[in-house]
Amino acid sequence: MSPERPFQPYGPAHLTVIFLTIALPFALAAIARRARSSRVERAIIATLSALLVLNYAVYLILVRNVSVMSWQQMLPLQLCDWGMVVVIVAMWSGNQRWFEVAYFWGIGGTLQAVLTPNLAFGFPDFRFFCFFISHSGIIIGVIFLMRTRGYRPRFMSIVRTFAWSEFYFVVTLVADELTGYNYGFLLHKPEAFSILSFLSDWRPLYLLEMHGVALLFFLGLYAPFAIVDLAKGKLIRNAGKQKGAG
Repeated sequence: MSPERPFQPYGPAHLTVIFLTIALPFALAAIARRARSSRVERAIIATLSALLVLNYAVYLILVRNVSVMSWQQMLPLQLCDWGMVVVIVAMWSGNQRWFEVAYFWGIGGTLQAVLTPNLAFGFPDFRFFCFFISHSGIIIGVIFLMRTRGYRPRFMSIVRTFAWSEFYFVVTLVADELTGYNYGFLLHKPEAFSILSFLSDWRPLYLLEMHGVALLFFLGLYAPFAIVDLAKGKLIRNAGKQKGAG
């Protein structure tokens, strides 16, 4: 099926989405902090959660009506599907462990989808809106939690998230073999250009390299926090030495 308006990478619509993905969580967090009300924060969380769930339901209904798709192609097995559930649970539970998975999956995986989307349909096709609401919504939820509750990843967060990622990998790999559908891009590379385009064309090596890329992303996403922690530790040690010398 050829789209009437094909997606234009980094065109006006795509750049607008990227801007909103960055700006909205900071704006929502500023509203919540200015209001100093848990009700306002819960209202924002409820709105984000409802938008993500309704968007997913609408996508399934509409895409089934306009496309010839089998049930094998509509399973909730993309990483963004799991990321959506995790970020909603993190927002409502306030649990740091759920947040850390949402952080690494949301920023590490979903951000790639926003910047280099594997999307054929451009604005104003409903699939354009559904795609970016689902992916950008996850990122917005993660940053909102960081700004309002001060959540941040720790080093062990990488280990725990990598373990969850392995669980996702095994489940999705089995599903791909059974359905023949490319969930998680485990059967082959995405059609759109992305960092996966640089990996091997030999599938066993490609899958191994995907693990390496994921680990590098996780380390890169943790690096700013590690640098801040090291700087603070150094400042504290220097202050202690100066105090002892005085």
